[in-house]
Formats: sequence, structure tokens, C-alpha cells
Amino acid sequence: MKSNNRFTKLLRANLNAVLKSQPEILPKNASLLVAVSGGQDSLCLAKLLQLQQPKFNWNLTIAHCDHQWRSDSVANAEHVEHIAKEWGIDFCLRTAASLLTSEADARKWRYAMLVEMANIRKCTHVITGHTRSDRVETLLYNLMRGSGADGLASLTWMRSLTPTIKLVRPLLNVSRHETLGFCQEQQIPIWEDSTNQNLDYRRNRLRLETIPYLQEHFNPQLEMAIAQTSELLHGDVIYLEEQARSFFVDNMTVIWDDHAPRLHRQRLQEQPLALQRRIVRQFLSRYLIHQVNFEDIERFLDLLTAQNRSQSAPFKGNISAFVEHPWIFLCIFAKRFAKQTF
Repeated sequence: MKSNNRFTKLLRANLNAVLKSQPEILPKNASLLVAVSGGQDSLCLAKLLQLQQPKFNWNLTIAHCDHQWRSDSVANAEHVEHIAKEWGIDFCLRTAASLLTSEADARKWRYAMLVEMANIRKCTHVITGHTRSDRVETLLYNLMRGSGADGLASLTWMRSLTPTIKLVRPLLNVSRHETLGFCQEQQIPIWEDSTNQNLDYRRNRLRLETIPYLQEHFNPQLEMAIAQTSELLHGDVIYLEEQARSFFVDNMTVIWDDHAPRLHRQRLQEQPLALQRRIVRQFLSRYLIHQVNFEDIERFLDLLTAQNRSQSAPFKGNISAFVEHPWIFLCIFAKRFAKQTF
């Protein structure tokens, strides 16, 4: 280890500060499954957790998912396994059995494998190395796709993967520059992923071209500013979601019936527009076969001021909404859908 341990001290202090303010995200004595790709962020995370292990008494397992997208993916997995053994940390691996055709498919498979490994290893937390830099990329990427506050604040400190397993991102206050400095100080060999330089991937173009341009020409502290915006939005989203859920507590505002679920039109109309949209999204998400989007919500809200017996254009899945005062009904022609809990 080099004599100047500036980044090591910085990141250890950062993690301690995060856990002091949010002790619930990585409790003492917990079993943690650490997702490690072999890149600088995930290797930094794994080593940092190992350094702090005596203080928190964590049980660590390193997990690697091989998508088999690259010709060097097997060597990549062996590299991560070698580091895990060198550090004395348990290792587990999952390899894709079939071709994953998109980033979305790969992400879905990867998280399914992480949950499977966490269950086998009896881990209560899956830990990923997402950084402040990732948070900035996610916000900008979702902004350009027309996302609302939920998408702009989507990269959060913790969320549930299953009722018993949490996904935790403890490095959201850390930049990619700092994880690199940490790895250099700790003399950790980083596996360079060639696809990270491929500008065909939009996130790579954001990271390599757009963000540096914005930093140079608009704000050198862009990462800090945007990460702060994401954190503020996250607080707003949590509050608004709770307020929307409280609408369903009153049985007179909604009737859950798989054949004819309905919302009370007047009581919905009395809510602020921001809450109306969230209430409708939560309501529709129980029945639509796809992820509820802005157009779905606005189509439903148009019925607040429509004449009695008015009907919306159909949603996907052979579902439409219609007014029968004082209710707005969903007319479901397809099979019954499993209810979700709010």
C-alpha cells in the first residue's frame, strides 16, 4: 500500500458517516452479498467493506454474474474469484445459460441471480458499487427520456428486492474518480471492461462525452449539484407516495374488485394534481399488464371532468375506464389480475 492513503481515509470516513446517519442500510452482524463485476467501483466497494468488517462484524460474500457478452468474460469471472480468494472472502458465480439480447434483459437476469445467491447464502442485503457518478448519469438519462420525479430520483440508497432482501448502494456520495484513487492506493488490479468505451451504449456516451462537456462549459461541480438534486427529489417522492397511499385507506374512495374496480371521482378530484397522478398510477398498476406511463394516467384523469357515461380510449390488455357517477370504473375484459398491496 502506498504511503499516501488519502482516498482510503476519505472513503472509510465517508462510509462511516453514511452508516452513522443511516444505520439501517448496513446493520451490524448482517450477511452481505457484494456484487462485483471486476471494475473499479465494485472492487473498491468490496475492499472497503472488508476494511470495515472488524468494526461491523459483517459476513461477506462476493458474487459475480457472467453475462457471456464478451470473449473475455470467463477470464473476468476468474479474475474476480482470484481476488475474493486472495482476500479470504467467499465467492459465488452465476453464468448466463442463454444469450441476453438487451441491457434490460441482462439487468433483469443479473438481479434475479443476485437474489438467488443471496437466498442460498442467507444474505439479507445485496450491495452494489453504484456511485455518485452513476446517480448523475441515471438522472440525466431519465430526464432525456421524459421521466418524472420518480425516475430522476431512482438511484437511491436502499430498496427492497424481495420482502427479506434489501438492495443497498453505500457509495452514492463517492465519485468514480475517488474509487479509482482508492483502488490504486490499495493496489487492486482492475478488470477493464472494453464495452465501457463503446459509444453505441447511451450511458457510455453520457459518461464519456456529455457530462465532461457540461462540466467544462457549465458547472465544474456538476456531479455534486445533480446528485444533490436527486437526493432532494427522492425525499419529495417518498412523501408524495405515502400521501397517495393514504388515499386508499378510506374504503369510500376505492373499491377493489377485479371485475369492476373503481375510484370515487369527486374525492379524487379534490386532491392536488400531483397526488391525483400518483393515486391513479398506484390504482392502475394493479390491473394494467404493462408499466403505467404518463399517457395512461392522463387518459384516466381526463374522466374527472367528462360527462357521465363517458369512456376512455382502451389501455393495453383490453381494459378501459368509464364514468358512472360518482365513480370511475375500470372495465376489465381479460383474465383476473393478482392484487398488489399498497
